[in-house]
Amino acid sequence: VYLQYCNTLYCKTMVNEGQQADEILDTALMLAQHSGWEQLHLFDIARELGIGLEHIYRHYRQKDDLVEAWFDRADQAMLRAAQSDGFYQKTVPGRLEYLMLVWLDALALRKRITGEMLWYKLEPGHIHLQLAAVLRISRTVQWLREAARQDSTHLTRIVEELGLSAIYISVFVFWLNDASDGQARTRRFLKNRLQQAGQCLQFCRSVFPGSTDRDREEP
Repeated sequence: VYLQYCNTLYCKTMVNEGQQADEILDTALMLAQHSGWEQLHLFDIARELGIGLEHIYRHYRQKDDLVEAWFDRADQAMLRAAQSDGFYQKTVPGRLEYLMLVWLDALALRKRITGEMLWYKLEPGHIHLQLAAVLRISRTVQWLREAARQDSTHLTRIVEELGLSAIYISVFVFWLNDASDGQARTRRFLKNRLQQAGQCLQFCRSVFPGSTDRDREEP
């Protein structure tokens, strides 16, 4: 009974901690929508929520951790989308297209702030943030490949990872500047880039066999 009580208490604590982290992030996004990301300070968030900075520090050790948490939400939305009905009946390019659009849609409500976050990272004095951005790109691309069930190996895998990283970056930047209805231009751009990449991969596979991508329908 005591162990069960402890487990229940631990679960409740973890839920509360997660809720507070989400509340801090949501408040940061709300404030930045009015002030801009550059002008946002952690003490602004604490004052808005009526909490001490130590509560923010418990979840976010620096301002850029809020950016990482924002992109984590998009990653999680992308991974949940892979569980949708009929997803694995799509071809691998179809899966990648669908997942990347879900990822972008998860950020769409705060699109302007998302762009400001990116430029904040790219400022000359933020080399440490730029290194973190490279790791972020790699992490998201790896989860994108996992969700799409790309299981190629050796040189084909390397080519796929490089190509997908290039597509991911170019589509993200294109999307940030796309004002078309329903992001129609971004959708066309993404489809074209994936088609071009597919042609390149077909050539690569013909020269270097060894890919076993699950293009077939799942049972």
